[in-house]
Amino acid sequence: MNEFGIGVLGFGTVGAGVVQGLQDNGDLIASRLGVQPVVRAIADLDLTTDRGVHVNPDLLTTDAEAVIDNPDINVIVELIGGTNIARDFITRALEAGKPVVTANKALLAKHGEELFALAESKSTEIYFGASVGGGIPIIRALREGLIANHVHSIHGILNGTCNYILTRMEEDGMAFDTVLAEAQEKGFAEADPALDIDGMDTAHKAVILGRLAYGLHASLDDITIEGIRGLSEADIKLARGLGYRIKLLAIVKKVGSEIDVRVHPAMVPLDHVIASIRGVFNAVLVDGDMTGDTLYYGKGAGREPTASTVIGDIGDIMKNLQAGSARRFPPSGNGVGTVSLMSPGDVRTRYYLRLSLLDQPGTLSQVAATLGEHGISIASVLQQESHAGDYVPVVVVTHEAVESDCDAAIQSIMQLDVVHDRPVRIRIEE
Repeated sequence: MNEFGIGVLGFGTVGAGVVQGLQDNGDLIASRLGVQPVVRAIADLDLTTDRGVHVNPDLLTTDAEAVIDNPDINVIVELIGGTNIARDFITRALEAGKPVVTANKALLAKHGEELFALAESKSTEIYFGASVGGGIPIIRALREGLIANHVHSIHGILNGTCNYILTRMEEDGMAFDTVLAEAQEKGFAEADPALDIDGMDTAHKAVILGRLAYGLHASLDDITIEGIRGLSEADIKLARGLGYRIKLLAIVKKVGSEIDVRVHPAMVPLDHVIASIRGVFNAVLVDGDMTGDTLYYGKGAGREPTASTVIGDIGDIMKNLQAGSARRFPPSGNGVGTVSLMSPGDVRTRYYLRLSLLDQPGTLSQVAATLGEHGISIASVLQQESHAGDYVPVVVVTHEAVESDCDAAIQSIMQLDVVHDRPVRIRIEE
């Protein structure tokens, strides 16, 4: 049986999972594909830490370039992370005509176009199934399984840390900071959680999904990115009372000839399938014109789930090279017709606004008038009992409105003498 040489760059959590998976299930893969996968080299700066997997010491090296240049290695698996040295190594591999497998969402979101173009010029390919959703096969589904569909929309819960925090806040009435500390203790959140809780990790994935579904080349600088930092348990509770649950969503959808891409906390109806996703799990809901809604659910991170997807990509490349059919599918997706990114200010949605208002006659009419001046109509108002003269929380739910109008209305509301603190705004995604 022919052997297929694999070079692994990065021997951290996922890298060790890939090596372990190939050791444990290599014969199974060979029986299914007719080619034996063989790890021929592993590069990492740290060669002493125990990764929980036994490897021949002769396979270990600190010289990643030597791994890339090794003629007995057929595919390079980049699991270093970051956007600098990983970019250099992937570029070197593609220049040599070697296919690459990566889980590097940040790199692909920022530099994907140049890397995909380089792969095409060298008649090779980049596989990146583990870059979005860990063990969930959403990349494969969009690139292959749903190829007959016009994609209407994608709604994704793509960060397990944030979903865990929101779940605990709702189910146990815990404060954000308390749950974050718990998540860090359990290993669900990094010591520096900014990438997760400020929405950037999810935004990287949203950009990749937009590229696959529509061929859209969006910049992170041009989309709305909001995280869950400091989200109040009061809003979690109020949302539940209104029939909604708050989730951090990646939203990618076609509106006319434009693509709406954004990441932010959103209220979704309690009976919506996305609202049922709990804990550290991820889910992606895709609405296609032929399939209708399809849901992809599972573990979005972790050693084994992510490694499983990486190995699946290696298997695809093995078969592609064996059959002489590299580049079977475009790596960055193909749009239908010409599309452009929708300006964040043009987005239309409904809004939940929680305001701290002086409890006196005429206060609410001032707020309603201000909203009306900006073309925003009120669907409902919720005010709990209070004592006259106090500032009290008042929730206003609007009908659909334009984002730029809502921005302007909030600025105007903040100028009212009866308003204390900046209004809390959460978008509603039905």
